[in-house]
Amino acid sequence: MTNPISRRAFTLGLAAGAAATALPSAALAAGSRPSPAEPFFAETTLWDNTVDPLASYHVHALTALPDDSILACTEGRYENCDAGPHDLLLRRSTDRGATWTPSQTLVAATEGQCWANPTFVVDRATNEVFLFYNHCVRLPENTSCSADFSTMYVISSTDGGVTWGEPRELTSLFEHFPFNWAMHGPGPGHGIQLASGRLLLTVSHRTIISGVPTSERNYGVCTLYSDDHGRTWHAGEAVPMGAEYPTVGEARLVERADGTVLMNSRAGSGANWPRSVTVSEDGGVTWSVPRMDEAAWLFNGVDAGLLRFTGGPRGGGVDRILLSRPDAPMRWNMTVSVSYDEGYSFRYSRVVNPDRSFYSDLARLSDGTIVLLYGCDGDLDGTPQRVAVARFNLEWVTEGRDSLANGPGISEYTQDLGRLAPLARRSGGTVAVVREGTAREGARAAYSPGAVGDFIEYPFVVGRPGEYELWLRFFRSPDGGVVRVTVDGAEPVNSTIDLTSWRTAGYDVLRLDRTRLRSGPHKLRFTLAGPGRGGGTAISVDELSLVRAAAPADVRDDVTVDNGELGFQVVSGSWPSSRGVPGYYGFNYLSHGPGTGASAVSWRPALPGDGRYEVLVSYSAGTNRATNATYTVHHDGGSTPVVVNQQVAGAPEPRSGEWASLGVFPFRGGIDGHVILTDAADKTVIADAVRFRRIR
Repeated sequence: MTNPISRRAFTLGLAAGAAATALPSAALAAGSRPSPAEPFFAETTLWDNTVDPLASYHVHALTALPDDSILACTEGRYENCDAGPHDLLLRRSTDRGATWTPSQTLVAATEGQCWANPTFVVDRATNEVFLFYNHCVRLPENTSCSADFSTMYVISSTDGGVTWGEPRELTSLFEHFPFNWAMHGPGPGHGIQLASGRLLLTVSHRTIISGVPTSERNYGVCTLYSDDHGRTWHAGEAVPMGAEYPTVGEARLVERADGTVLMNSRAGSGANWPRSVTVSEDGGVTWSVPRMDEAAWLFNGVDAGLLRFTGGPRGGGVDRILLSRPDAPMRWNMTVSVSYDEGYSFRYSRVVNPDRSFYSDLARLSDGTIVLLYGCDGDLDGTPQRVAVARFNLEWVTEGRDSLANGPGISEYTQDLGRLAPLARRSGGTVAVVREGTAREGARAAYSPGAVGDFIEYPFVVGRPGEYELWLRFFRSPDGGVVRVTVDGAEPVNSTIDLTSWRTAGYDVLRLDRTRLRSGPHKLRFTLAGPGRGGGTAISVDELSLVRAAAPADVRDDVTVDNGELGFQVVSGSWPSSRGVPGYYGFNYLSHGPGTGASAVSWRPALPGDGRYEVLVSYSAGTNRATNATYTVHHDGGSTPVVVNQQVAGAPEPRSGEWASLGVFPFRGGIDGHVILTDAADKTVIADAVRFRRIR
């Protein structure tokens, strides 16, 4: 019998009977306990440019039909170019992915056309499957590999993808938008069917690029929906656009248990980005203001897979959502993660492929098998060597910590810190309730302290004593301050947060501690410790969760500051960027010729708590590199210079970079600690990334 997660609210003492938010019950109902399945994993290559005839296979769509047939579609590219000639290729499996039909050209580039962005939507009431795609065109003056405008089409199949009907053009559905949109890209990947029966998918847009500055291209997203089984289609409204919002692009949809629809999107291209999220309360027609969301950490701007695995408004039982993406600042390290709280956090993760990894999509078979279609391997940053389909089960992803038979053994008790903010005790300053769809219960608290040392304090009551994980969801903004968190006057393991945002404002989640709590009243306090790295002092918090779990969550105990990111600063001199020598972390590295020490760079992390941290540095090694690059570590005990021979490569790791240790040092939580590197060296000095790894 499935063990549902119990999601309840705990009393804050401020409001009698805080509303329940619902996560599964840790107790099994009476009766025999089914045995979990054995973990399994299998992978098959569907396209490979070293074997198959085309230059590359990139940008994919995946779906599983009600009879467990699987359809996989990709762009078959005649050249490594987004706007070059592309076929749309299809492979089918009728035995749950064990074998596949030969590659079939579904839409052919007979005259050099660029067919792109395949996106499946399945109507599970009629068994009809729809495939959306677009025809991309470059203007004659455009010398880039990006198209200027496109027309959008849909075809459908009523026999499981064996045969397909004639294309219908849908471009006119977007003519009423006032943004001069000329490009219309469905998905890619897959759309969804809501509990109401509505078919729904995302479409990304922009203006032409020829002669139009990037800032004026009006990147945006709307949806297409059908309420009559695909006979007619309608455009939903655009996700709100503005300079203060993240750019929403290639996106996935999930219907949450409460009937709202989550859109999870890439927010940019290249380098480190959080995902972007927005929420619809009317079936995907209108959307909340989009926000960054760092729940899945920072990773490369890339199309990612998102899938309702169990639960939701139709499923009952445990609410599980799966996310697939390259977990790295560049396209490496394909990883699948599981969320038990409707995508607000991702508890367990498993690496599928530590090597180069690209676009991905997810599907589920009726027996719970997870299907992952993803690009991987090769020597190029932007396009894969092969497209693989992996099949595995929940037991494999969670390494035995969850199963469809017995569940994850998790209970969560939540409290909305936004709605109750006016009733919380504070020592000074002002507090407001900000209502927005991306807050977990629809509102967050925005506290403006009057001075350093001011605090806002929430009492809460624990009914059942035991060991709990304390999770905090909070809001980052350009004017965020450094906050110290205490529980009953004591600092948890992770007690210090710089609420400054990077890129644009949005949400993050942090496990404060795993600790034993007695039954009865407790106090949660947020105190302004000082200005954040952006100079602000604002404090905004969203939700407190107390989680009882049989197995620990996957959490990261390191903080990495890359060149060009929040916390990095060119203190003096000119440090040009380069990508010429591999071994660096993220998108690029900086360099400086040998000098006197007058030129310097600095890495300043936001460390989550007091303790000892190993400091590691990444650089691209080479024979022209300095043998005596000197990093000065400023820590709680003073400052320590450490000489590094940058001609000797460090140890590589899947998230990119090659790392050398500077040693272990004591640090205070917050933003006081930092590392300085100057040009005082015998040869070229490389400034790339610095990592602070907590030592337990």
